[in-house]
Amino acid sequence: MAGFVRELERRAGPALRLEQRAAGGVGCVVWDAALVLAKFLETGACPLARRHVLELGAGTGAVGIMAATLGANVTVTDLEELQELLMVNIENNKHLVTGSVRAKVLKWGEDVTEFQPPPDYILMADCIYYEESLEPLLKTLKDLTGPDTCVLCCYEQRTMGKNPEIEKKYFELLQRDFELEKIPLDRHDEEYRSEDIHIMNIHRKQGSDPFFRRKREEVVLFLPCWLLLCCALSFRPTALRL
Repeated sequence: MAGFVRELERRAGPALRLEQRAAGGVGCVVWDAALVLAKFLETGACPLARRHVLELGAGTGAVGIMAATLGANVTVTDLEELQELLMVNIENNKHLVTGSVRAKVLKWGEDVTEFQPPPDYILMADCIYYEESLEPLLKTLKDLTGPDTCVLCCYEQRTMGKNPEIEKKYFELLQRDFELEKIPLDRHDEEYRSEDIHIMNIHRKQGSDPFFRRKREEVVLFLPCWLLLCCALSFRPTALRL
C-alpha cells in the first residue's frame, strides 16, 4: 500500500522515520497529539529506562517507539489491521531503540490477561474521538492499571461536531475511578506544544484497584463474624469458664 514518511526529530541522534498510509483510517497517520506526547517523553519528566510501557491505540507507533529509544520496554497495541504498519515502523527504527518494542493486538473492552502484570506507564495519544469506544476504552484502562500505573493521555481539544460532548463524557466517566492532573503547557517540549493539545497525568483512585476492592469487601464480610466471636468469648456464662 502506498505510504509516505514523517520524520520526528529527537534531541539526541537521528530522527524517527514513521511510515504513514494514504488510506486506511485514522490510525494510519501521525497526529499532532502523538508528536506532542512523544516529545514530552524526551523532556525526561517521566523516568522510562527499564520501565514496562504499554501504548493504547498506537496507530503508527510514534509515541511507543520514542519511549523505546529512551530505554523503556514497550508494547504498542492496536487493532489487527494496524499491525503491519506498526511492524514496519518498528523495523525502520530498531537501530535507535535502547530498550525493546513489540506490537500486539488489543481490542478495547476485551480480555487483557496477556498484558499483565500492570505496566508502569500507559500511553495514549488522540484516543478520544468515537463515542461508542468510550466505555470499552475505560474498561481496558481499569483492567490494565495497577495502583502504581501512570497513564499519560494526550489529546487535541476539538470544537467541531460532537467532539466537545464526547470529550466531556469521557472525563466524567474517567473520574469515577481515576485521579486526573493536567500537565502545564510550560512543561511540554519547547517546540512541540500547542494551546489546544493537552497532556493528562492519570492514576487510579486509592482503593479503586479491583484486588484491593475485593480485599476490602472480604474484610467487611468477615468483620461481623469476628465481632460476634469476640463477644461470645468475652461474655460466656461464669459456670462455663475454666
